Amino acid sequence: MSEPSCKSPRTPAWLSWFIGRLGYGLLTAWLISLVVFIATQALPSDPARVILGPDAPLESILTLQHQLGLDQPILWQYLRWFGSALSGDLGESLDSNAPVSDILWGRFGYTLVLLTGVILVVVPAALALGVGLALRRDSRLDRWSLSLLIFLKATPGFLLAIGLVLLFSMPHMDWLPAVSILDPDQSLLRQLKFLVLPVLALSLTALPYLTRMVRAAMIEALDSDYVVAARLRGIPYRRIVWGHTLPNALVPAIQGVALTLRTLIGGAVLAEVIFSYPGIGTALNAAIQMRDLPMIQAIVLVITLAVVLINLLADLLTVLLTPKLRTARRVTMIQRNRRGITPWWRRSRGDA
Repeated sequence: MSEPSCKSPRTPAWLSWFIGRLGYGLLTAWLISLVVFIATQALPSDPARVILGPDAPLESILTLQHQLGLDQPILWQYLRWFGSALSGDLGESLDSNAPVSDILWGRFGYTLVLLTGVILVVVPAALALGVGLALRRDSRLDRWSLSLLIFLKATPGFLLAIGLVLLFSMPHMDWLPAVSILDPDQSLLRQLKFLVLPVLALSLTALPYLTRMVRAAMIEALDSDYVVAARLRGIPYRRIVWGHTLPNALVPAIQGVALTLRTLIGGAVLAEVIFSYPGIGTALNAAIQMRDLPMIQAIVLVITLAVVLINLLADLLTVLLTPKLRTARRVTMIQRNRRGITPWWRRSRGDA
């Protein structure tokens, strides 16, 4: 008896795209790290003179430059730093002489808590407002709400933050603290009042874009042919909205959430400085003032990798939730085979 043939498991059609997308993201992160390293090395101030002070003798400055490796060629400095970064060693801070990875670990955790709070506020609010405005489009409520969203979008984030401080933290109000100085010995659950103003400021910055995207996606889905056909069949309107329209409108919203997160990472740096929040933004601001090159380079690298990861996850979720995109490569190959066209990687040398 012949043994049953074992077919190899078929790889997903989107896997090759995902590998290429991952390589492209890593290449982008590498190029940004190279540009940032060269830019920080080109700063006019000397880190050794900043550390030792303006009155330090020249011999001490030259000795410290040699110890820090600042007298070596810039390409060699970058290769040494990049090799250490790949192994997880981001160097030591020039300001505190502490490992950069230890400092970033705690600061990034605080920033992650802040961004998580903003997402928990913005995403449900944008979905509720976007769906509600789409169902009442062209009404007076819709027009006034869009005007307010456009006003919030046009207002700079630092003005919103300062306005919230003037509104809730002045002596006549004094409801919320204007400075978010956290106690590391206490849990965040006992210090939630220090997170209210930073979360609210970032939420007001991110809410207009995501709300308008959800509204536009819902309106497009409501005007589609399958919704018209479903209403002609007598399906209840509420079931059409929540069972058919909203799931299709979530796919564009995923890209909107990804773009919102990318914007929030930059906005969090500014909000943390305004509210003195001990996150990665205040660490970057202090590192720039002290010309702490290892800290600046590490923070920018971490932010770049976070943005690349957000983009990659958003694109992957979009492909997995969209059947046409999920099977696009496989459909293309089937169409080529039906036309009698053999892909180039399957051709023999005689057929080429």
